[in-house]
Amino acid sequence: MRLATFNLLHGRSLTDGLVDPHRLAAAVTALDADVLALQEVDRDQSRSGNLDLTAIAAQALHADEHRFAAAVVGTPGEAFRPLTHDDDGHGEPCYGVGLISRHPVTTWQVTRLKPAPVRSPVYAPGAGGGGLILLRDEPRVVLAAVLDTPHGHLTVAATHLSFVPGWNVLQLRQVIRALRTLPAPRILLGDLNLPAWATRLTTGWHLLGRRPTYPAAAPRVQLDHAIADRRGFTQLPPVTAVRTPLSTISDHRPLLVDLG
Repeated sequence: MRLATFNLLHGRSLTDGLVDPHRLAAAVTALDADVLALQEVDRDQSRSGNLDLTAIAAQALHADEHRFAAAVVGTPGEAFRPLTHDDDGHGEPCYGVGLISRHPVTTWQVTRLKPAPVRSPVYAPGAGGGGLILLRDEPRVVLAAVLDTPHGHLTVAATHLSFVPGWNVLQLRQVIRALRTLPAPRILLGDLNLPAWATRLTTGWHLLGRRPTYPAAAPRVQLDHAIADRRGFTQLPPVTAVRTPLSTISDHRPLLVDLG
């Protein structure tokens, strides 16, 4: 079974700045993942051709099970608002995470995370070397599924945590509490905006793959993780391969973990 997590940058290529659905599909097909967590996912956004990026990725993997969970209605960096309920935002541009599985899903669960209460300085590239800007944080979301796999039931979740230092640690602890209401073994996939040491220290979970994933051209830090709860860990097949191949889209590299 191959697990993968990929921050899509809404499917945009750094080469030409465009979102091409055929290029997105080819990039996802190349991963050949049985379970794929996606972050920075658009649905009905003009910047990505009003496409449903999760559905395109699921079709590319020939996966029947897939779901998109919006974190906000609107466009981050422009105008957005929190969802008022899980089905909010239909017919409006949305942004969030996706989870795709070739294995049947028996249960879906959505957990919502509050944004940091203060703006945080973030480096923005630009002419003259770029600089720091104060950026408003947005709400985050966790999308979990209980899968019926050949190895038995498995809980897998996708998330994208805050870029605000410290706040992402608090969010990660909340994620762990939410996932432990679902059956073991449990795996969390996503862009946690935390390095490996902080992820391990915060959760106590096993890191299934240690590879830098950001920035894509010459990765220096691992922000994208696959971690497994120590509770029920022995029920998982062993890790046999870990890769971070360069893709044709995004400023992150995907993280691929093969089990068994």
